[in-house]
Amino acid sequence: MVKIGGSLDDRMRGACADVAELRRRGHRVVVAHGGGAEADRLGAQLGRTTRHLTSRSGVHSRYTDAEALDTLSTAILGRVKPALVAALLAQGVPAIGLSGIDAGVVTAVKTAPARVLVDGAERVVRDDLTGRIAAVDVRLLNLLLDAGYTPVLSPPALDPAAGPLNVDADRLAAAVAGALRADWLIVLSNVPGLLRDPADPDSLIEKVRHSDLADHVAAVGGRMRVKLRTAGEALAAGVARVVLADGRNPSPILAAREGQGTVFESDAVFESDTVFESAAVFDADGVAGRERG
Repeated sequence: MVKIGGSLDDRMRGACADVAELRRRGHRVVVAHGGGAEADRLGAQLGRTTRHLTSRSGVHSRYTDAEALDTLSTAILGRVKPALVAALLAQGVPAIGLSGIDAGVVTAVKTAPARVLVDGAERVVRDDLTGRIAAVDVRLLNLLLDAGYTPVLSPPALDPAAGPLNVDADRLAAAVAGALRADWLIVLSNVPGLLRDPADPDSLIEKVRHSDLADHVAAVGGRMRVKLRTAGEALAAGVARVVLADGRNPSPILAAREGQGTVFESDAVFESDTVFESAAVFDADGVAGRERG
C-alpha cells in the first residue's frame, strides 16, 4: 500500500511512475491520499478560515465543522484526486478514484464532544465532523484489484449515523493496509523520514522496531507523531514493514523499498533474515497485495 501526501503536488509524478513499474513487475497496489494543503488553499480562495483544535494534552487537529468538511471534501475529491488519477493514467496505470464513503469501504465513528481550545479560547465543541476509523470493507477493493485496476482511496469516511466524516489520511492508509494484509505500507511525505534532529536532514533514523516505537512517539510532536502512530497501527494490524520516505525523490517508492527513509518493522521481521519482495505501497496515499517477487 502506498500513501502519497497531498502536499507533494507536481512531485507526484515520480511516485506514479513507480506505481506503474510495480504493476509491470506483477504487483497489486492501492494508493491512498489526503489533501489538507489543497483544502487550505481552497478555503483561502473561498474566504473560509482554516481553524484548528488543541486538546488538553496538546494535540492539534483540523476543526471540521460542516463548512470545513465541505471545503476539505471539495479539495480532496475535486482537485487532488482527479489530478492524481490523471497522473497515474498518464503512466499507463488504470486508476479508479474512490473515497471511504463509496460502498462503505471505510466506516468511522464521530468524535464525541470535548472541551478543547479553539482560537485560544476553551469551549466544548459538539459540531466537529471528525471521526475515528471503525472498520474497512475490502470487498470492493479486492474486486477492483482482481480486475486489474489500481484503487486511489481518500477521506472522507462514512458514519452510518452522522454521515461523512473527516478522518486522517495516514491512519486511513494504515487501516486499509492492515485489512488488505499488505506486506508493505509506504508513506511518502516531504521529509526524509524520522529525524533525530528535525532541523538536520542528515540525522535520519534508518530502522525502528515495533517494540521501540513508543519511545520515538513520546519524543516527537505535530504530524510526525501522527505518522509514527500510523506506523504502529499498521504493524499491529499485521503489516510487516512500514516505510516513512521522502516523496520528493525522483523514484520515491522504489527507493523506499530499497531502504531509503525510516523502516518500521515488526520484531519478528527485524530478527529474521528473510527478505520480503512484495509490492504494497502508500502517500499520494495507497495499498498493495500479497504477492512476493
